[in-house]
Amino acid sequence: MESLGRRMINPVQFRKFLLFCIVAALWSVLPLHAETGIVAIPNGTALDRGYLGLYNLDFSGAEKDFSAWQVQHPDDPVGPVSEAAGYLFSEFNRLGVLEAQFFENDEAFNSRSKPTPDPSVRARFQSALDRSQALAHARLKKDAKDRDALFALTLASGLQADYAALIEKRNLASLHFTKDASAWAQQLLAVCNSNNCADVLVATGFSKYIIGSMSAPVRWFLRMNGLPGDKKAGIADLQTTAQHGRYLAPFARVLLAIAYVRGKDKQHALELLASLRTQFPANPLFPREISRLQASIRSSTAP
Repeated sequence: MESLGRRMINPVQFRKFLLFCIVAALWSVLPLHAETGIVAIPNGTALDRGYLGLYNLDFSGAEKDFSAWQVQHPDDPVGPVSEAAGYLFSEFNRLGVLEAQFFENDEAFNSRSKPTPDPSVRARFQSALDRSQALAHARLKKDAKDRDALFALTLASGLQADYAALIEKRNLASLHFTKDASAWAQQLLAVCNSNNCADVLVATGFSKYIIGSMSAPVRWFLRMNGLPGDKKAGIADLQTTAQHGRYLAPFARVLLAIAYVRGKDKQHALELLASLRTQFPANPLFPREISRLQASIRSSTAP
């Protein structure tokens, strides 16, 4: 089966597909700002501030906030897995991974420069994941329905899948981690409804969308390996996170914008990116992608 997978699955498709796995924790349903439709990340706990820092590309500040949370809550697996997410976001930013996802065709995506990961970041990333997984399994021994533990294991597997596929280009290794993330996500959703655990739907939404966009033989192979595809269901999952997620609502909007760009719905993508630019003014990704999309629209409509 592994040999068949190497022959059938385009590595470009895998790298697009495996972007989905960055998932986040805590399951409160948040209010929307009526004038913008933007889901607000609260600014109360160190975890809240850490994720706000990530979206504004303040990685050193986010690391300090995640470290402070771990000092305050040493038995919480969400702390170290959030720290690992920070390391991955920082590498994505340094290597231009998220910008590459907005490319409209596989040729442009594939022609980008090969990432050169920072080995020291890789070591800190893996150390944080190891700590989180150890804490999560210890909590599950006491309570098999522990939501924080199930979330942390979902996120840890998803982060490993992302790193392997989007930075190291180890696509089949990423598939293994993706299956693990999906399994943990399903366990979490079995004890927590999709609105209250909306962030975890990022782990199902983008994978369903991308797999549903692939050729029939690839969809068959992935379905046989426990990863079904359905574009409409994937969009619905991401929309739920965008509306009700706590930490991953902004990331769900990024993924939706990518899906709309690749589906030739650039106007809808522009609307999502404009809301992100308003919410996170320190992040240059959003105005840069808005300018690129606006130029593309002007070029396509020019006489």
